[in-house]
Amino acid sequence: MSSPLTAVRADKWLWSVRLFKTRSLAKAAIESGKVLVAGQRIKPSRDLHINDELKVTLGYDDRIIIVRGLIEKRVGAPIALDQYEETEASIKAREKAAELRKAHRGADILSEHRPTKKQRRQIHRFKRIDTAEG
Repeated sequence: MSSPLTAVRADKWLWSVRLFKTRSLAKAAIESGKVLVAGQRIKPSRDLHINDELKVTLGYDDRIIIVRGLIEKRVGAPIALDQYEETEASIKAREKAAELRKAHRGADILSEHRPTKKQRRQIHRFKRIDTAEG
């Protein structure tokens, strides 16, 4: 009989708990800095342990996840959900961000032409100020 796991590679665990569709996507996300452990960038081969806190950027959202179980093989969704726990603050932040995206969906102004370089800078400056206050 095999002994229980004490550590699992980060890329393998992220794939096993179905946060990423493939292990190579998990590896790419880690290498691009979209997965942090205790606020630090990691390598795909870093071992994860129970109670490690991960910040995972998926699409537009950041998830703060606490490792509750270690698995190496991809399992069904109900079992995968038992392997981690998302913090309450993370859930609330994702819901708020989704509401904001939904509210701003029709706010984009369509134009006949592409913005010039100067206009693009003004747009980015405006959006940066708008998001800094929220």
